[in-house]
Amino acid sequence: MQSSNPAFRSLNQQPGAAQQGAPSAAYLQQMYAQPSTGAPARERFLTLDDVVAKTATVLGVGIVSAVVAMSINLTWGLIAPAMIVGLVLALVIIFKQSTNPALILGYSVAEGLALGGITGVFESIPQYAGVGLQALVGTLGVFAGMLIVYKTGAIRVTPKFTKMLIGAMIGVVVLVVFNLIASLFGVNTHLRDGSTMSIIISLVIIVIAALSFLLDFDQIDKAIKVGAPASYAWYAAFGLMVTMVWLYLEILRLLANLRDN
Repeated sequence: MQSSNPAFRSLNQQPGAAQQGAPSAAYLQQMYAQPSTGAPARERFLTLDDVVAKTATVLGVGIVSAVVAMSINLTWGLIAPAMIVGLVLALVIIFKQSTNPALILGYSVAEGLALGGITGVFESIPQYAGVGLQALVGTLGVFAGMLIVYKTGAIRVTPKFTKMLIGAMIGVVVLVVFNLIASLFGVNTHLRDGSTMSIIISLVIIVIAALSFLLDFDQIDKAIKVGAPASYAWYAAFGLMVTMVWLYLEILRLLANLRDN
């Protein structure tokens, strides 16, 4: 079962890890029997504490960067490059399946600056004052809520659920691309312009983004069970950050549209 988040598609394909369940007794015995003198130390297995610590670090760096961007009134001339840098770093991390902390923290800084700059632009308009804090609280609230939903088993991550959610995400991508192409030709589809239809679309996207957290949590659980290396916590944190960035932007858009109406 694969996550809809591209950053989690290979969580359960780590070298030296069993494909089903916890590391086998034979594998653990082989590790124990390795000579200590002159032999490189094996990295310990991934734990939930590792994921929590790295996620808190990545999110913390992103939030601090966003606050800095807002405090210096980052302009669109700098917001756009930050977004491009964030996108490039994300693609490098995903395609290389990198657990390099420098790359992942660099992504966090770039996205923090971009989101902070965008939020600052909104906050500079009296009509949207306070919208940034509301979007942040909303994003963290959704994250916490979906974690509770996952842990309590209120919604189970089954193959059918996964296929349906991935299909919905593909539909959203097609819709957004279609709207972008139409806008380039001067056609207003009323899908992202603050209309009632736009608000409904935003609500649907927020629900899909929220549900994708369940797939991410499930993939992290699987990575822990198959004995992924502890360094993979950085990649797991990056994957969660990707979803949070998407969710925050959509909540910010929704709140702005609601104030316009």
